Amino acid sequence: MWIVEAYRTTAFSLYGTLYFTRSAFLKHAAGFKKEDLDVDMAGKNCVVTGANTGIGFASAEALAARGANVFLVCRNKEKGEKAVSEIKSKTGNDKVELELCDLSSLKEVKELATRFLSMDKALYVLVNNAGLMEHERKTTADGLELNFAVNIAASYTLTELLMPALEKAAPESRVVTVSSGGMYGSSLTEDLQYSDDKFNGLVQYSRNKRLQIAMTENWAKLYGSKGVGFYTMHPGWVDTEGVAKSLSSFREKFQGKLRTIDQGADTIVWLSLQPNSKLKSGEFYFDRALAPKHLAACGTGYKPQLAAKIISKVRQICGVDAPVREVNVA
Repeated sequence: MWIVEAYRTTAFSLYGTLYFTRSAFLKHAAGFKKEDLDVDMAGKNCVVTGANTGIGFASAEALAARGANVFLVCRNKEKGEKAVSEIKSKTGNDKVELELCDLSSLKEVKELATRFLSMDKALYVLVNNAGLMEHERKTTADGLELNFAVNIAASYTLTELLMPALEKAAPESRVVTVSSGGMYGSSLTEDLQYSDDKFNGLVQYSRNKRLQIAMTENWAKLYGSKGVGFYTMHPGWVDTEGVAKSLSSFREKFQGKLRTIDQGADTIVWLSLQPNSKLKSGEFYFDRALAPKHLAACGTGYKPQLAAKIISKVRQICGVDAPVREVNVA
C-alpha cells in the first residue's frame, strides 16, 4: 500500500510542478479569450461560500463587478462585513450582502438555505468555495469530523437544499465546487470520518476533494434534465491565507511560484459566466479547460456502485431527502 501512496505522491508532485504554478497559469492564459469574461450579470443572484478572503473573495468581487447580486457566506461577522464593504467600494455595486453561517453546523447550513428560499429568488450561481484543512482531529456539534463537515456535508446540504432556487434560473444556473489537485492522490473511501487513530488532515482533505468530484458527477446525472450545470474545478497552487496556515512548508518551498489569488479564482469566474451549453456538466475544469480526474497508473478510479453507496451515506448523515444515481466513471 505504501508503494502505491508513494507513487501517487510522486506523480502528483511532478504533475503539479508542471501545471499548477504561476508560470503555468501565465502560459495557459495566453490562450484565454478576453470576451469570455465580458458578461453582464446584472440582476442575477449568486452565492459564494467562504467569501471573506482568498479566491472566494476574488470570485465574489468579480461577479459583483459584472453587476450580479452577490451573497457572501461567511462565518465571522466582522470579516464578512469588511469583505462586503470592500467589494461594494471596489465595484460600485451596492447589491452585495452578507449571510452569516458556520458551515461546520448542519443546522446553520439548513437555516441559510431556508432564508434564501424564503426570498423566492432565482439562483444563477452557487460557488461551493469554502474549504478546510485541519490537521488535528476535531468533532463538530453534529458529531462529524470537522474537515468532512465543512468540505462535504456543508456543500452537499447547501446544494441539495438550494435546488429549487437553482431551477428557477435554469437553463443558465450552475453550481461550481472548488476542489483541489490533492484529490489526484486519493480514491473514494467509505471511511468518511477517518476512523484511523493516527489522524492525517492532509489525507482527509484529499479524500474530501475526491468525494466532491463524485458528488458533482452524481448531481449532473441526477439533475441533468433540470437545466442546472454542475462543475468542479482546481484553482492551481495559490498563495492564500489557508495555504500559509495549513501548508506552511509547501508555501515556503514554492515561494514566488504560487499563483496569485486572482489567478486562482479565474476558472471559478469563467465557469460562472459561460453558457451551460458551452460546458460539460459533471466534469472537472482547470485553467478554463477540461482536465483529467485521475492521473495515469495512480489507481484512483472507482466503480459507480461505490460512489452511489458513499453519497447515500453522505445524504443520510446530512439528513437531506435526495435520491442518488450510479454514475459511470473512469
